[in-house]
Amino acid sequence: MITVDEIKRVLPHRYPMLLVDRVTELVPGERARGLKAVTCNEPWYEGMPDSASEEDYHYPWTVLIESWCHVAGVLVAWDRPNPDVREGKAMLLGGITDAEFHRPVVPGDVVEHHVRLARQVGETFVFEGESLVGKETVLTIGRLTMTMRPASDLDVPPVTASPVTGPTGPTGPTGPTDLPVAAPSVPEPPVPDPL
Repeated sequence: MITVDEIKRVLPHRYPMLLVDRVTELVPGERARGLKAVTCNEPWYEGMPDSASEEDYHYPWTVLIESWCHVAGVLVAWDRPNPDVREGKAMLLGGITDAEFHRPVVPGDVVEHHVRLARQVGETFVFEGESLVGKETVLTIGRLTMTMRPASDLDVPPVTASPVTGPTGPTGPTGPTDLPVAAPSVPEPPVPDPL
């Protein structure tokens, strides 16, 4: 059993975005299970009127997926914790495919996330799994890709635009050219295809 104090030593997430309360199973390099208790005291319910129905309290799907990802993050980072993303390696979400939502999650539900590591290529991880409330599946994830990158690679100075050169020189035929110019693109480092 991995409790919230241990989770905070592994992940950089903090309130209100630490979205896993406990990890109940961890098999490094294979799978993990974690719990998220949904309550009406979470920030996305702030300002909810007294007349709101249960349907209005539907837990945001994006936040449910993020909670599932936190269990995946514990699975990846358990043996190399990094609670400060400004140093070491940072987890980056690569993408999600085949996510299906089966029923709304509402306050009072305890969600159990099941995460399985389907494949690893270098520092890129491919997961699959589901989330349940009791025995009822509320979310399935067909594939989620996460990668680890050195934090120093993410700290790139901003790119500034260079002056525009007109057709006959820096001023063009009718005076200075001061049209906005898109900054040159910075090539991304190559990422191996995980499949």
